[in-house]
Amino acid sequence: MSIEAPIEKLTLFILTIFDYKIDKSGVEKNINFIVKYKLYHLAFWFAYHYFWWALSSGSIIETMNNIFFSVYSTKFVFYVVFQAFGVYFNLYFLIPKFLKTGKYLIYIPLFITTILVTAFCIIGGYFVNAYVVGVSFEELFFMPPENFMDLFKGNALPSTAASMTLAMSIKLTKNWIASERRRNTIEKEKLETELKFLRSQFNPHFLFNTINSIFVLIHKNQDMASESLAKFSELLRYQLYQCNEPYIALNQELEYLKNYIELEKLRQDSNNLTLQFDIEESTPTSLKIAPFILIPFVENAFKHISHHQESPNWIRMNLKVENNQLKFNISNSTNTFQISTNKDTSGIGLNNVKRRLELLYPQAHSLEVYKDNSQFKVELALKLEEFELIKSKHA
Repeated sequence: MSIEAPIEKLTLFILTIFDYKIDKSGVEKNINFIVKYKLYHLAFWFAYHYFWWALSSGSIIETMNNIFFSVYSTKFVFYVVFQAFGVYFNLYFLIPKFLKTGKYLIYIPLFITTILVTAFCIIGGYFVNAYVVGVSFEELFFMPPENFMDLFKGNALPSTAASMTLAMSIKLTKNWIASERRRNTIEKEKLETELKFLRSQFNPHFLFNTINSIFVLIHKNQDMASESLAKFSELLRYQLYQCNEPYIALNQELEYLKNYIELEKLRQDSNNLTLQFDIEESTPTSLKIAPFILIPFVENAFKHISHHQESPNWIRMNLKVENNQLKFNISNSTNTFQISTNKDTSGIGLNNVKRRLELLYPQAHSLEVYKDNSQFKVELALKLEEFELIKSKHA
């Protein structure tokens, strides 16, 4: 957040208190002028020295009187001007040139020297103050001039060191906040870009597999191919129009999953294949899920199912939701050759969905993958959120 907004609010508040009549465009023009020339720094320095003096004297009213209506006004001006000069010299020259470049052995002595020189310049203000009001230094400050080091150690040096430290703290805090905002923005943009890339990588992969399945059915059974094409059009409609948001209704994703399974069933050889898909029907309508999170697991099961001639080939899936916790288990029989080659049979789709789970559900999912000589099994537990919660997170 820039400093313009707080300044505008403060200015409007002050104008309201004093019933100052000015149009909004005039206020904005004055605020822009103040911000452009950093005149709000004057208010900061006045407030800092006022409270420092009030803390030393123990009286707010007496401090106000000393600043505006006493013989000590010149000394106050020296405090404001020279400490501001020392602070800006440190912030805009020493820090960028030496501290940010890692030249600490040069920066530290120069920083200390700046504090000492600034404090000695302020002490000069005491002597100028006595000359301006036309009285002796001893009469004005109740000590002989040769004891000016008492003022240096008791007033000028502590006040200067405190102002330098405070200004550095404000500047470094402001830089840290700006850096964190930039980092969060870059990380958010990187996350969104990576998710879009993963989805775009998955979609052509799915389309290729489905079109290939329909192509096989055209030569085997034209009626089944026609039915498959109808199912395929429903899947495309969902993919193109219904899942463009980061999260969609869980019921929509499950309906898409069922259509995909039905499409795959049409092209499978059912003579030596057992398919068991149990999907809980009574899922809460308010739950949301990232689109295409579940389909790669089902696609992977069909893609890598075994093709034994003398032993059963099977796919078993179970999906249910309990207390906003989605539990998804799917397993398929595998060929011994697939395991013995020791190659990753997960494919592009499964690798992508693992990455998407890490990005979209950090600390909110559990994924286990098992392989052996007879089966490939996936167990997914996913903590789902209500629509309102997710909407507020990604607003």
